[in-house]
Amino acid sequence: MNYFKTLKEDINCIRERDPAATSALEILLLYPGLKAVRAHRKAHWFYKHNMHFAARLISQRSARKTNIEIHPGAKIGRRFFIDHGTGVVIGETAEIGDDVTIYQGVTLGGTGKDIGKRHPTVGSGVMIGAGSKVLGPFTVGNNSNIAAGSVVLHEIPDNCTAVGAPARIVKRDGKRVDNLDQIHMPDPVSQEFEKLYKRIEQLENELLALKGDPDNESV
Repeated sequence: MNYFKTLKEDINCIRERDPAATSALEILLLYPGLKAVRAHRKAHWFYKHNMHFAARLISQRSARKTNIEIHPGAKIGRRFFIDHGTGVVIGETAEIGDDVTIYQGVTLGGTGKDIGKRHPTVGSGVMIGAGSKVLGPFTVGNNSNIAAGSVVLHEIPDNCTAVGAPARIVKRDGKRVDNLDQIHMPDPVSQEFEKLYKRIEQLENELLALKGDPDNESV
């Protein structure tokens, strides 16, 4: 596919997915996500042809300009949209399918424990919410959604929604499989405090019972 056709595709996918986009010219000149993706396509060409220094030079210049760091070895499909983009990091062995959307602060990274394939494979039609971390050499299935702020450490099947840290599947094939959602997730700190209050209440009741026992000389 030639340069201008892929550029048109990249611009059109942003216009379709971003209601704030007002024109193709605005997207072309002002969207850091588009600039990062275009730079990556050039860097990846050099990487595939074993010109790694040139590839890294392009990718690092792009990272300084856009605050989006994509390793030139990453494989990225068509119509990839990085919305906002600040703080996005995509590792060397990451693979991304077609029609994927990710938001600011997303990391497609590794855990430091793997050799070779270290980063995730993201299927087509996937959406990854702001601040999410997808870490490890597993697959996020086609048409799945990762909620904002999630930490994904294991495989997500096709057509699923995953929420939380660590992420758990709450919806599959359009049907809820868990009562959690990203709006009404329980606060783990509040849960621990509630357990603590119940334990204190239990101990106070036991102490009162001991005080009321005339045969107990230890009180």
